[in-house]
Amino acid sequence: MTLLPRISAITSRAIFPRAALAFVLVAAAVWAVINREHVDLPAVQTWISGFGVWAAAGFVTAYALAAVLFVPGSIFGLAGGALFGPLWGTVWNLAGASIGATLAFLAARYLASDWVARKTGGRLKKLIDGVEAEGWRFVAFVRLVPLFPFNLVNYALGLTRIPLAHYVLASIVCMLPGTLAYTYLGYAGREAAAGGEDLLQKGLIALALLAAVVFLPRLVARLRRPAVDRIEADSMRTRLDHGEYPTILDVRGADEYRGELGHIPGSMNVPMADLPEALPRLASSGEKRAVIVCRTDKRSAKAAEILASAGWHEIEILEGGMEQWNRLGFPVDR
Repeated sequence: MTLLPRISAITSRAIFPRAALAFVLVAAAVWAVINREHVDLPAVQTWISGFGVWAAAGFVTAYALAAVLFVPGSIFGLAGGALFGPLWGTVWNLAGASIGATLAFLAARYLASDWVARKTGGRLKKLIDGVEAEGWRFVAFVRLVPLFPFNLVNYALGLTRIPLAHYVLASIVCMLPGTLAYTYLGYAGREAAAGGEDLLQKGLIALALLAAVVFLPRLVARLRRPAVDRIEADSMRTRLDHGEYPTILDVRGADEYRGELGHIPGSMNVPMADLPEALPRLASSGEKRAVIVCRTDKRSAKAAEILASAGWHEIEILEGGMEQWNRLGFPVDR
């Protein structure tokens, strides 16, 4: 056998399993979409109850497959609470969602991650690079914030190089609040339908849990926003005198940077208007700390917000800007 046919045969053997898996997933997802009207809360409860002592195993398996096939997970979340109660319902819901999320992640990584790495460029590559730089923190964010479509995110994250262990652990921990809320809501609904006791108390608990989940995006955004400190000019001078050279971003225009006030030796001029486009270039150095400088310090706060949204930390603003630097007689370049 010549070299060319041998390479062709090896390539065919490598591509066929992926193509077969992709076909099965697409066909199953299409079937699930066509029959979606038959997948509702009463149907799931009736079907799972028929498993008897194997109900928990059947439920976890069905939930995992549903996550892979884009079936809404809220149906299973409510069914888990109605069937197994708030405690075990949360356990089985979390198990099913985690297994399904992991299977979708692995399927996307096996099927398309290499192809995506070769084909992506421009803005999409910057987006993927930003997600990979955040790593488990990005996974935690999308799990805590219930605004992102769960099933789609599972596949999308599989196209990145986020480590599997980080993905799984962050998913399990950060899906717990939402899982608990949906489970308890399903449990409260079952109790209401059965005319159980303390319905008002259980209903209020369910509403409180849902409110906490709704509030999570604001809380997470606040936790992700790094604190922006202000540094006095004399402290900055001392730091430079001791050989500490942080990234100094002067966000004034080019004319101001070279103008009468001059600029701090070793600083980098990135005008405010150009800062968003310059972020990938700045991030390529791996540095995520910066001291921001402008004429006073008014533009520095806006620049700090832009850097913080891009994942920078330990952001400082030079108090009083170049006016204060000059007032104290510190050295400048022009």
